[in-house]
Amino acid sequence: MKRYQGKVVLITGAASGFGRRAAERFAAEGAKLVLADIQKAGLDQTLASVTAAGAEAIGQVTDVSKAAEVQALVDAAVARFGRLDVALNNAGVAHGTIKLVDTDEALMRRMFDVNVMGVFNGMKAQIAVMERQGSGVILNTASVAGVTGAPLLAAYAAAKHAVIGLTKTAAAEVARKGLRVNAICPAFAETPMLTDSLNQPGRSHEETVSRLVQTMPMRRPGTADEIVQAMLWICSPENSFMTGHALVVDGGLTAL
Repeated sequence: MKRYQGKVVLITGAASGFGRRAAERFAAEGAKLVLADIQKAGLDQTLASVTAAGAEAIGQVTDVSKAAEVQALVDAAVARFGRLDVALNNAGVAHGTIKLVDTDEALMRRMFDVNVMGVFNGMKAQIAVMERQGSGVILNTASVAGVTGAPLLAAYAAAKHAVIGLTKTAAAEVARKGLRVNAICPAFAETPMLTDSLNQPGRSHEETVSRLVQTMPMRRPGTADEIVQAMLWICSPENSFMTGHALVVDGGLTAL
Protein backbone atom coordinates (compact mmCIF):
# COMPACT_ATOMS: atom_id res chain seq x y z
CA MET A 1 0.00 0.00 0.00
CA LYS A 2 1.14 3.54 -0.78
CA ARG A 3 -1.42 5.58 1.14
CA TYR A 4 1.10 8.36 1.70
CA GLN A 5 2.67 8.55 -1.74
CA GLY A 6 4.04 12.09 -2.13
CA LYS A 7 2.59 13.25 1.19
CA VAL A 8 4.76 15.35 3.50
CA VAL A 9 4.85 13.85 7.00
CA LEU A 10 6.49 15.53 10.01
CA ILE A 11 7.43 13.37 13.00
CA THR A 12 8.88 14.60 16.29
CA GLY A 13 10.57 12.21 18.69
CA ALA A 14 11.93 10.39 15.64
CA ALA A 15 15.21 9.19 17.19
CA SER A 16 13.75 6.00 18.69
CA GLY A 17 10.64 4.13 19.75
CA PHE A 18 7.33 4.97 18.09
CA GLY A 19 8.90 7.88 16.23
CA ARG A 20 11.58 5.84 14.51
CA ARG A 21 9.21 3.05 13.58
CA ALA A 22 6.63 5.55 12.32
CA ALA A 23 9.29 7.16 10.12
CA GLU A 24 10.15 3.79 8.62
CA ARG A 25 6.54 2.80 8.02
CA PHE A 26 5.42 6.14 6.58
CA ALA A 27 8.48 6.06 4.32
CA ALA A 28 7.52 2.57 3.12
CA GLU A 29 4.14 3.97 2.10
CA GLY A 30 5.69 6.72 -0.01
CA ALA A 31 5.87 9.69 2.36
CA LYS A 32 8.38 12.50 2.24
CA LEU A 33 9.63 12.94 5.78
CA VAL A 34 10.54 15.80 8.08
CA LEU A 35 12.10 14.24 11.19
CA ALA A 36 12.97 15.88 14.50
CA ASP A 37 14.37 14.95 17.87
CA ILE A 38 16.51 16.52 20.55
CA GLN A 39 18.90 13.53 20.34
CA LYS A 40 21.07 14.07 17.26
CA ALA A 41 22.72 10.64 17.16
CA GLY A 42 19.43 8.75 17.17
CA LEU A 43 17.86 11.20 14.74
CA ASP A 44 20.76 10.69 12.32
CA GLN A 45 20.30 6.93 12.55
CA THR A 46 16.60 7.18 11.73
CA LEU A 47 17.34 9.55 8.87
CA ALA A 48 19.95 7.16 7.49
CA SER A 49 17.51 4.25 7.73
CA VAL A 50 14.71 5.91 5.78
CA THR A 51 16.93 7.46 3.14
CA ALA A 52 18.67 4.13 2.57
CA ALA A 53 15.22 2.70 1.89
CA GLY A 54 14.66 5.36 -0.77
CA ALA A 55 12.65 7.99 1.08
CA GLU A 56 13.18 11.69 0.58
CA ALA A 57 13.75 13.06 4.08
CA ILE A 58 15.27 15.84 6.13
CA GLY A 59 16.16 15.88 9.81
CA GLN A 60 16.45 18.75 12.25
CA VAL A 61 17.52 18.70 15.89
CA THR A 62 14.60 20.25 17.75
CA ASP A 63 13.66 20.88 21.37
CA VAL A 64 9.86 20.77 21.16
CA SER A 65 9.50 22.71 24.41
CA LYS A 66 10.87 25.78 22.59
CA ALA A 67 8.34 27.43 20.28
CA ALA A 68 10.98 29.04 18.07
CA GLU A 69 12.63 25.69 17.34
CA VAL A 70 9.31 24.06 16.49
CA GLN A 71 8.39 26.94 14.21
CA ALA A 72 11.77 26.59 12.49
CA LEU A 73 11.07 22.89 11.95
CA VAL A 74 7.72 23.57 10.29
CA ASP A 75 9.27 26.36 8.23
CA ALA A 76 11.95 23.91 7.06
CA ALA A 77 9.28 21.44 5.99
CA VAL A 78 7.49 24.04 3.89
CA ALA A 79 10.74 25.41 2.48
CA ARG A 80 11.85 21.95 1.35
CA PHE A 81 8.58 20.36 0.28
CA GLY A 82 6.12 23.23 -0.16
CA ARG A 83 3.45 21.89 2.17
CA LEU A 84 2.68 19.79 5.26
CA ASP A 85 0.12 17.00 5.02
CA VAL A 86 0.55 15.02 8.26
CA ALA A 87 2.14 15.96 11.59
CA LEU A 88 2.86 13.48 14.37
CA ASN A 89 3.54 15.32 17.62
CA ASN A 90 5.17 12.29 19.16
CA ALA A 91 8.10 13.64 21.20
CA GLY A 92 7.70 13.07 24.91
CA VAL A 93 9.32 12.15 28.21
CA ALA A 94 8.29 9.87 31.06
CA HIS A 95 9.40 9.46 34.67
CA GLY A 96 9.90 6.67 37.15
CA THR A 97 7.28 5.66 39.67
CA ILE A 98 6.84 8.14 42.49
CA LYS A 99 4.00 9.06 44.85
CA LEU A 100 2.13 12.28 44.13
CA VAL A 101 3.15 13.71 47.50
CA ASP A 102 6.80 13.11 46.64
CA THR A 103 6.55 14.63 43.16
CA ASP A 104 8.40 17.93 43.08
CA GLU A 105 7.71 21.01 41.02
CA ALA A 106 10.71 20.44 38.75
CA LEU A 107 9.43 17.02 37.67
CA MET A 108 5.92 18.32 37.06
CA ARG A 109 7.24 21.24 35.02
CA ARG A 110 9.45 18.97 32.91
CA MET A 111 6.50 16.74 32.06
CA PHE A 112 4.45 19.75 30.99
CA ASP A 113 7.30 21.55 29.21
CA VAL A 114 7.96 18.62 26.88
CA ASN A 115 4.73 16.61 26.72
CA VAL A 116 2.23 19.47 26.73
CA MET A 117 4.09 22.51 25.42
CA GLY A 118 5.68 20.31 22.74
CA VAL A 119 2.23 19.43 21.41
CA PHE A 120 0.96 22.99 21.83
CA ASN A 121 3.95 24.48 20.01
CA GLY A 122 3.64 21.90 17.27
CA MET A 123 -0.06 22.41 16.63
CA LYS A 124 0.23 26.20 16.57
CA ALA A 125 2.81 26.09 13.81
CA GLN A 126 1.29 23.16 11.93
CA ILE A 127 -2.30 24.42 11.92
CA ALA A 128 -1.24 27.74 10.43
CA VAL A 129 0.24 25.94 7.42
CA MET A 130 -2.59 23.43 7.07
CA GLU A 131 -5.30 26.09 7.23
CA ARG A 132 -3.69 27.88 4.30
CA GLN A 133 -3.71 24.60 2.37
CA GLY A 134 -7.26 23.74 3.39
CA SER A 135 -6.19 20.24 4.43
CA GLY A 136 -4.02 18.36 6.89
CA VAL A 137 -3.94 15.76 9.64
CA ILE A 138 -2.41 16.06 13.11
CA LEU A 139 -1.87 13.13 15.46
CA ASN A 140 -0.69 13.70 19.04
CA THR A 141 0.84 10.90 21.07
CA ALA A 142 -0.91 10.81 24.44
CA SER A 143 -1.19 7.70 26.62
CA VAL A 144 -3.70 5.46 28.32
CA ALA A 145 -2.51 7.47 31.35
CA GLY A 146 -4.30 10.39 29.72
CA VAL A 147 -7.70 8.73 30.00
CA THR A 148 -7.40 6.93 33.34
CA GLY A 149 -5.70 7.46 36.65
CA ALA A 150 -2.07 6.32 36.80
CA PRO A 151 -0.93 5.65 40.36
CA LEU A 152 2.71 6.65 40.95
CA LEU A 153 2.80 8.51 37.61
CA ALA A 154 0.94 11.68 38.57
CA ALA A 155 3.03 14.17 36.60
CA TYR A 156 3.06 12.04 33.46
CA ALA A 157 -0.68 11.34 33.69
CA ALA A 158 -1.51 15.01 34.22
CA ALA A 159 0.50 15.98 31.16
CA LYS A 160 -1.10 13.32 28.97
CA HIS A 161 -4.58 14.36 30.09
CA ALA A 162 -3.65 17.87 28.97
CA VAL A 163 -2.57 16.55 25.56
CA ILE A 164 -6.02 15.06 25.06
CA GLY A 165 -7.67 18.32 26.09
CA LEU A 166 -5.56 20.23 23.57
CA THR A 167 -6.36 17.65 20.89
CA LYS A 168 -10.12 17.84 21.33
CA THR A 169 -10.11 21.62 21.47
CA ALA A 170 -7.99 22.00 18.34
CA ALA A 171 -10.13 19.47 16.48
CA ALA A 172 -13.30 21.42 17.24
CA GLU A 173 -11.72 24.69 16.15
CA VAL A 174 -10.46 23.49 12.76
CA ALA A 175 -13.03 20.86 11.77
CA ARG A 176 -14.66 23.11 9.16
CA LYS A 177 -11.32 24.03 7.63
CA GLY A 178 -10.47 20.62 6.23
CA LEU A 179 -8.22 19.54 9.11
CA ARG A 180 -8.45 16.52 11.41
CA VAL A 181 -6.79 16.34 14.84
CA ASN A 182 -6.67 13.16 16.92
CA ALA A 183 -4.65 11.55 19.70
CA ILE A 184 -3.40 8.01 20.18
CA CYS A 185 -3.26 6.57 23.69
CA PRO A 186 -1.01 3.51 23.98
CA ALA A 187 -0.80 1.44 27.12
CA PHE A 188 2.56 -0.01 28.08
CA ALA A 189 4.61 -0.74 24.96
CA GLU A 190 8.26 -1.65 24.97
CA THR A 191 9.98 1.51 23.80
CA PRO A 192 13.31 2.76 25.16
CA MET A 193 11.74 5.80 26.81
CA LEU A 194 9.17 3.89 28.81
CA THR A 195 11.21 0.86 29.76
CA ASP A 196 14.16 3.02 30.83
CA SER A 197 11.95 5.20 33.00
CA LEU A 198 10.11 2.33 34.71
CA ASN A 199 12.97 -0.12 35.28
CA GLN A 200 13.85 -0.16 38.97
CA PRO A 201 17.10 -0.97 40.77
CA GLY A 202 17.27 -4.56 41.93
CA ARG A 203 14.61 -5.72 39.48
CA SER A 204 15.28 -7.20 36.07
CA HIS A 205 13.69 -5.80 32.94
CA GLU A 206 11.64 -8.97 32.60
CA GLU A 207 10.34 -8.61 36.17
CA THR A 208 9.37 -4.99 35.53
CA VAL A 209 7.47 -5.91 32.38
CA SER A 210 5.73 -8.82 34.12
CA ARG A 211 4.48 -6.57 36.92
CA LEU A 212 3.27 -3.89 34.50
CA VAL A 213 1.19 -6.22 32.36
CA GLN A 214 -0.62 -7.96 35.23
CA THR A 215 -3.51 -5.49 34.92
CA MET A 216 -3.78 -5.92 31.13
CA PRO A 217 -6.19 -8.60 29.84
CA MET A 218 -3.74 -9.57 27.09
CA ARG A 219 -1.00 -9.99 29.72
CA ARG A 220 1.68 -8.62 27.45
CA PRO A 221 3.09 -5.26 26.42
CA GLY A 222 2.35 -3.77 23.04
CA THR A 223 4.96 -3.42 20.33
CA ALA A 224 6.02 -0.32 18.47
CA ASP A 225 4.68 -1.91 15.28
CA GLU A 226 1.22 -2.35 16.78
CA ILE A 227 1.03 1.28 17.83
CA VAL A 228 2.41 2.56 14.53
CA GLN A 229 -0.12 0.48 12.57
CA ALA A 230 -2.83 2.42 14.38
CA MET A 231 -1.04 5.71 13.63
CA LEU A 232 -0.97 4.90 9.92
CA TRP A 233 -4.69 4.24 9.88
CA ILE A 234 -5.65 7.27 11.98
CA CYS A 235 -3.80 9.61 9.64
CA SER A 236 -4.88 7.96 6.40
CA PRO A 237 -7.52 9.15 3.93
CA GLU A 238 -9.47 5.98 4.79
CA ASN A 239 -10.20 7.52 8.20
CA SER A 240 -11.73 10.74 6.92
CA PHE A 241 -14.56 11.18 9.46
CA MET A 242 -12.72 10.84 12.77
CA THR A 243 -11.53 13.97 14.55
CA GLY A 244 -11.23 15.02 18.17
CA HIS A 245 -10.84 11.40 19.21
CA ALA A 246 -8.39 9.84 21.68
CA LEU A 247 -7.92 6.29 20.42
CA VAL A 248 -6.88 3.84 23.12
CA VAL A 249 -4.59 0.98 22.03
CA ASP A 250 -4.09 -0.84 25.31
CA GLY A 251 -4.38 -4.63 25.22
CA GLY A 252 -7.77 -4.36 26.90
CA LEU A 253 -6.62 -2.34 29.93
CA THR A 254 -9.48 0.18 29.87
CA ALA A 255 -12.05 -2.57 29.22
CA LEU A 256 -11.92 -3.47 32.91
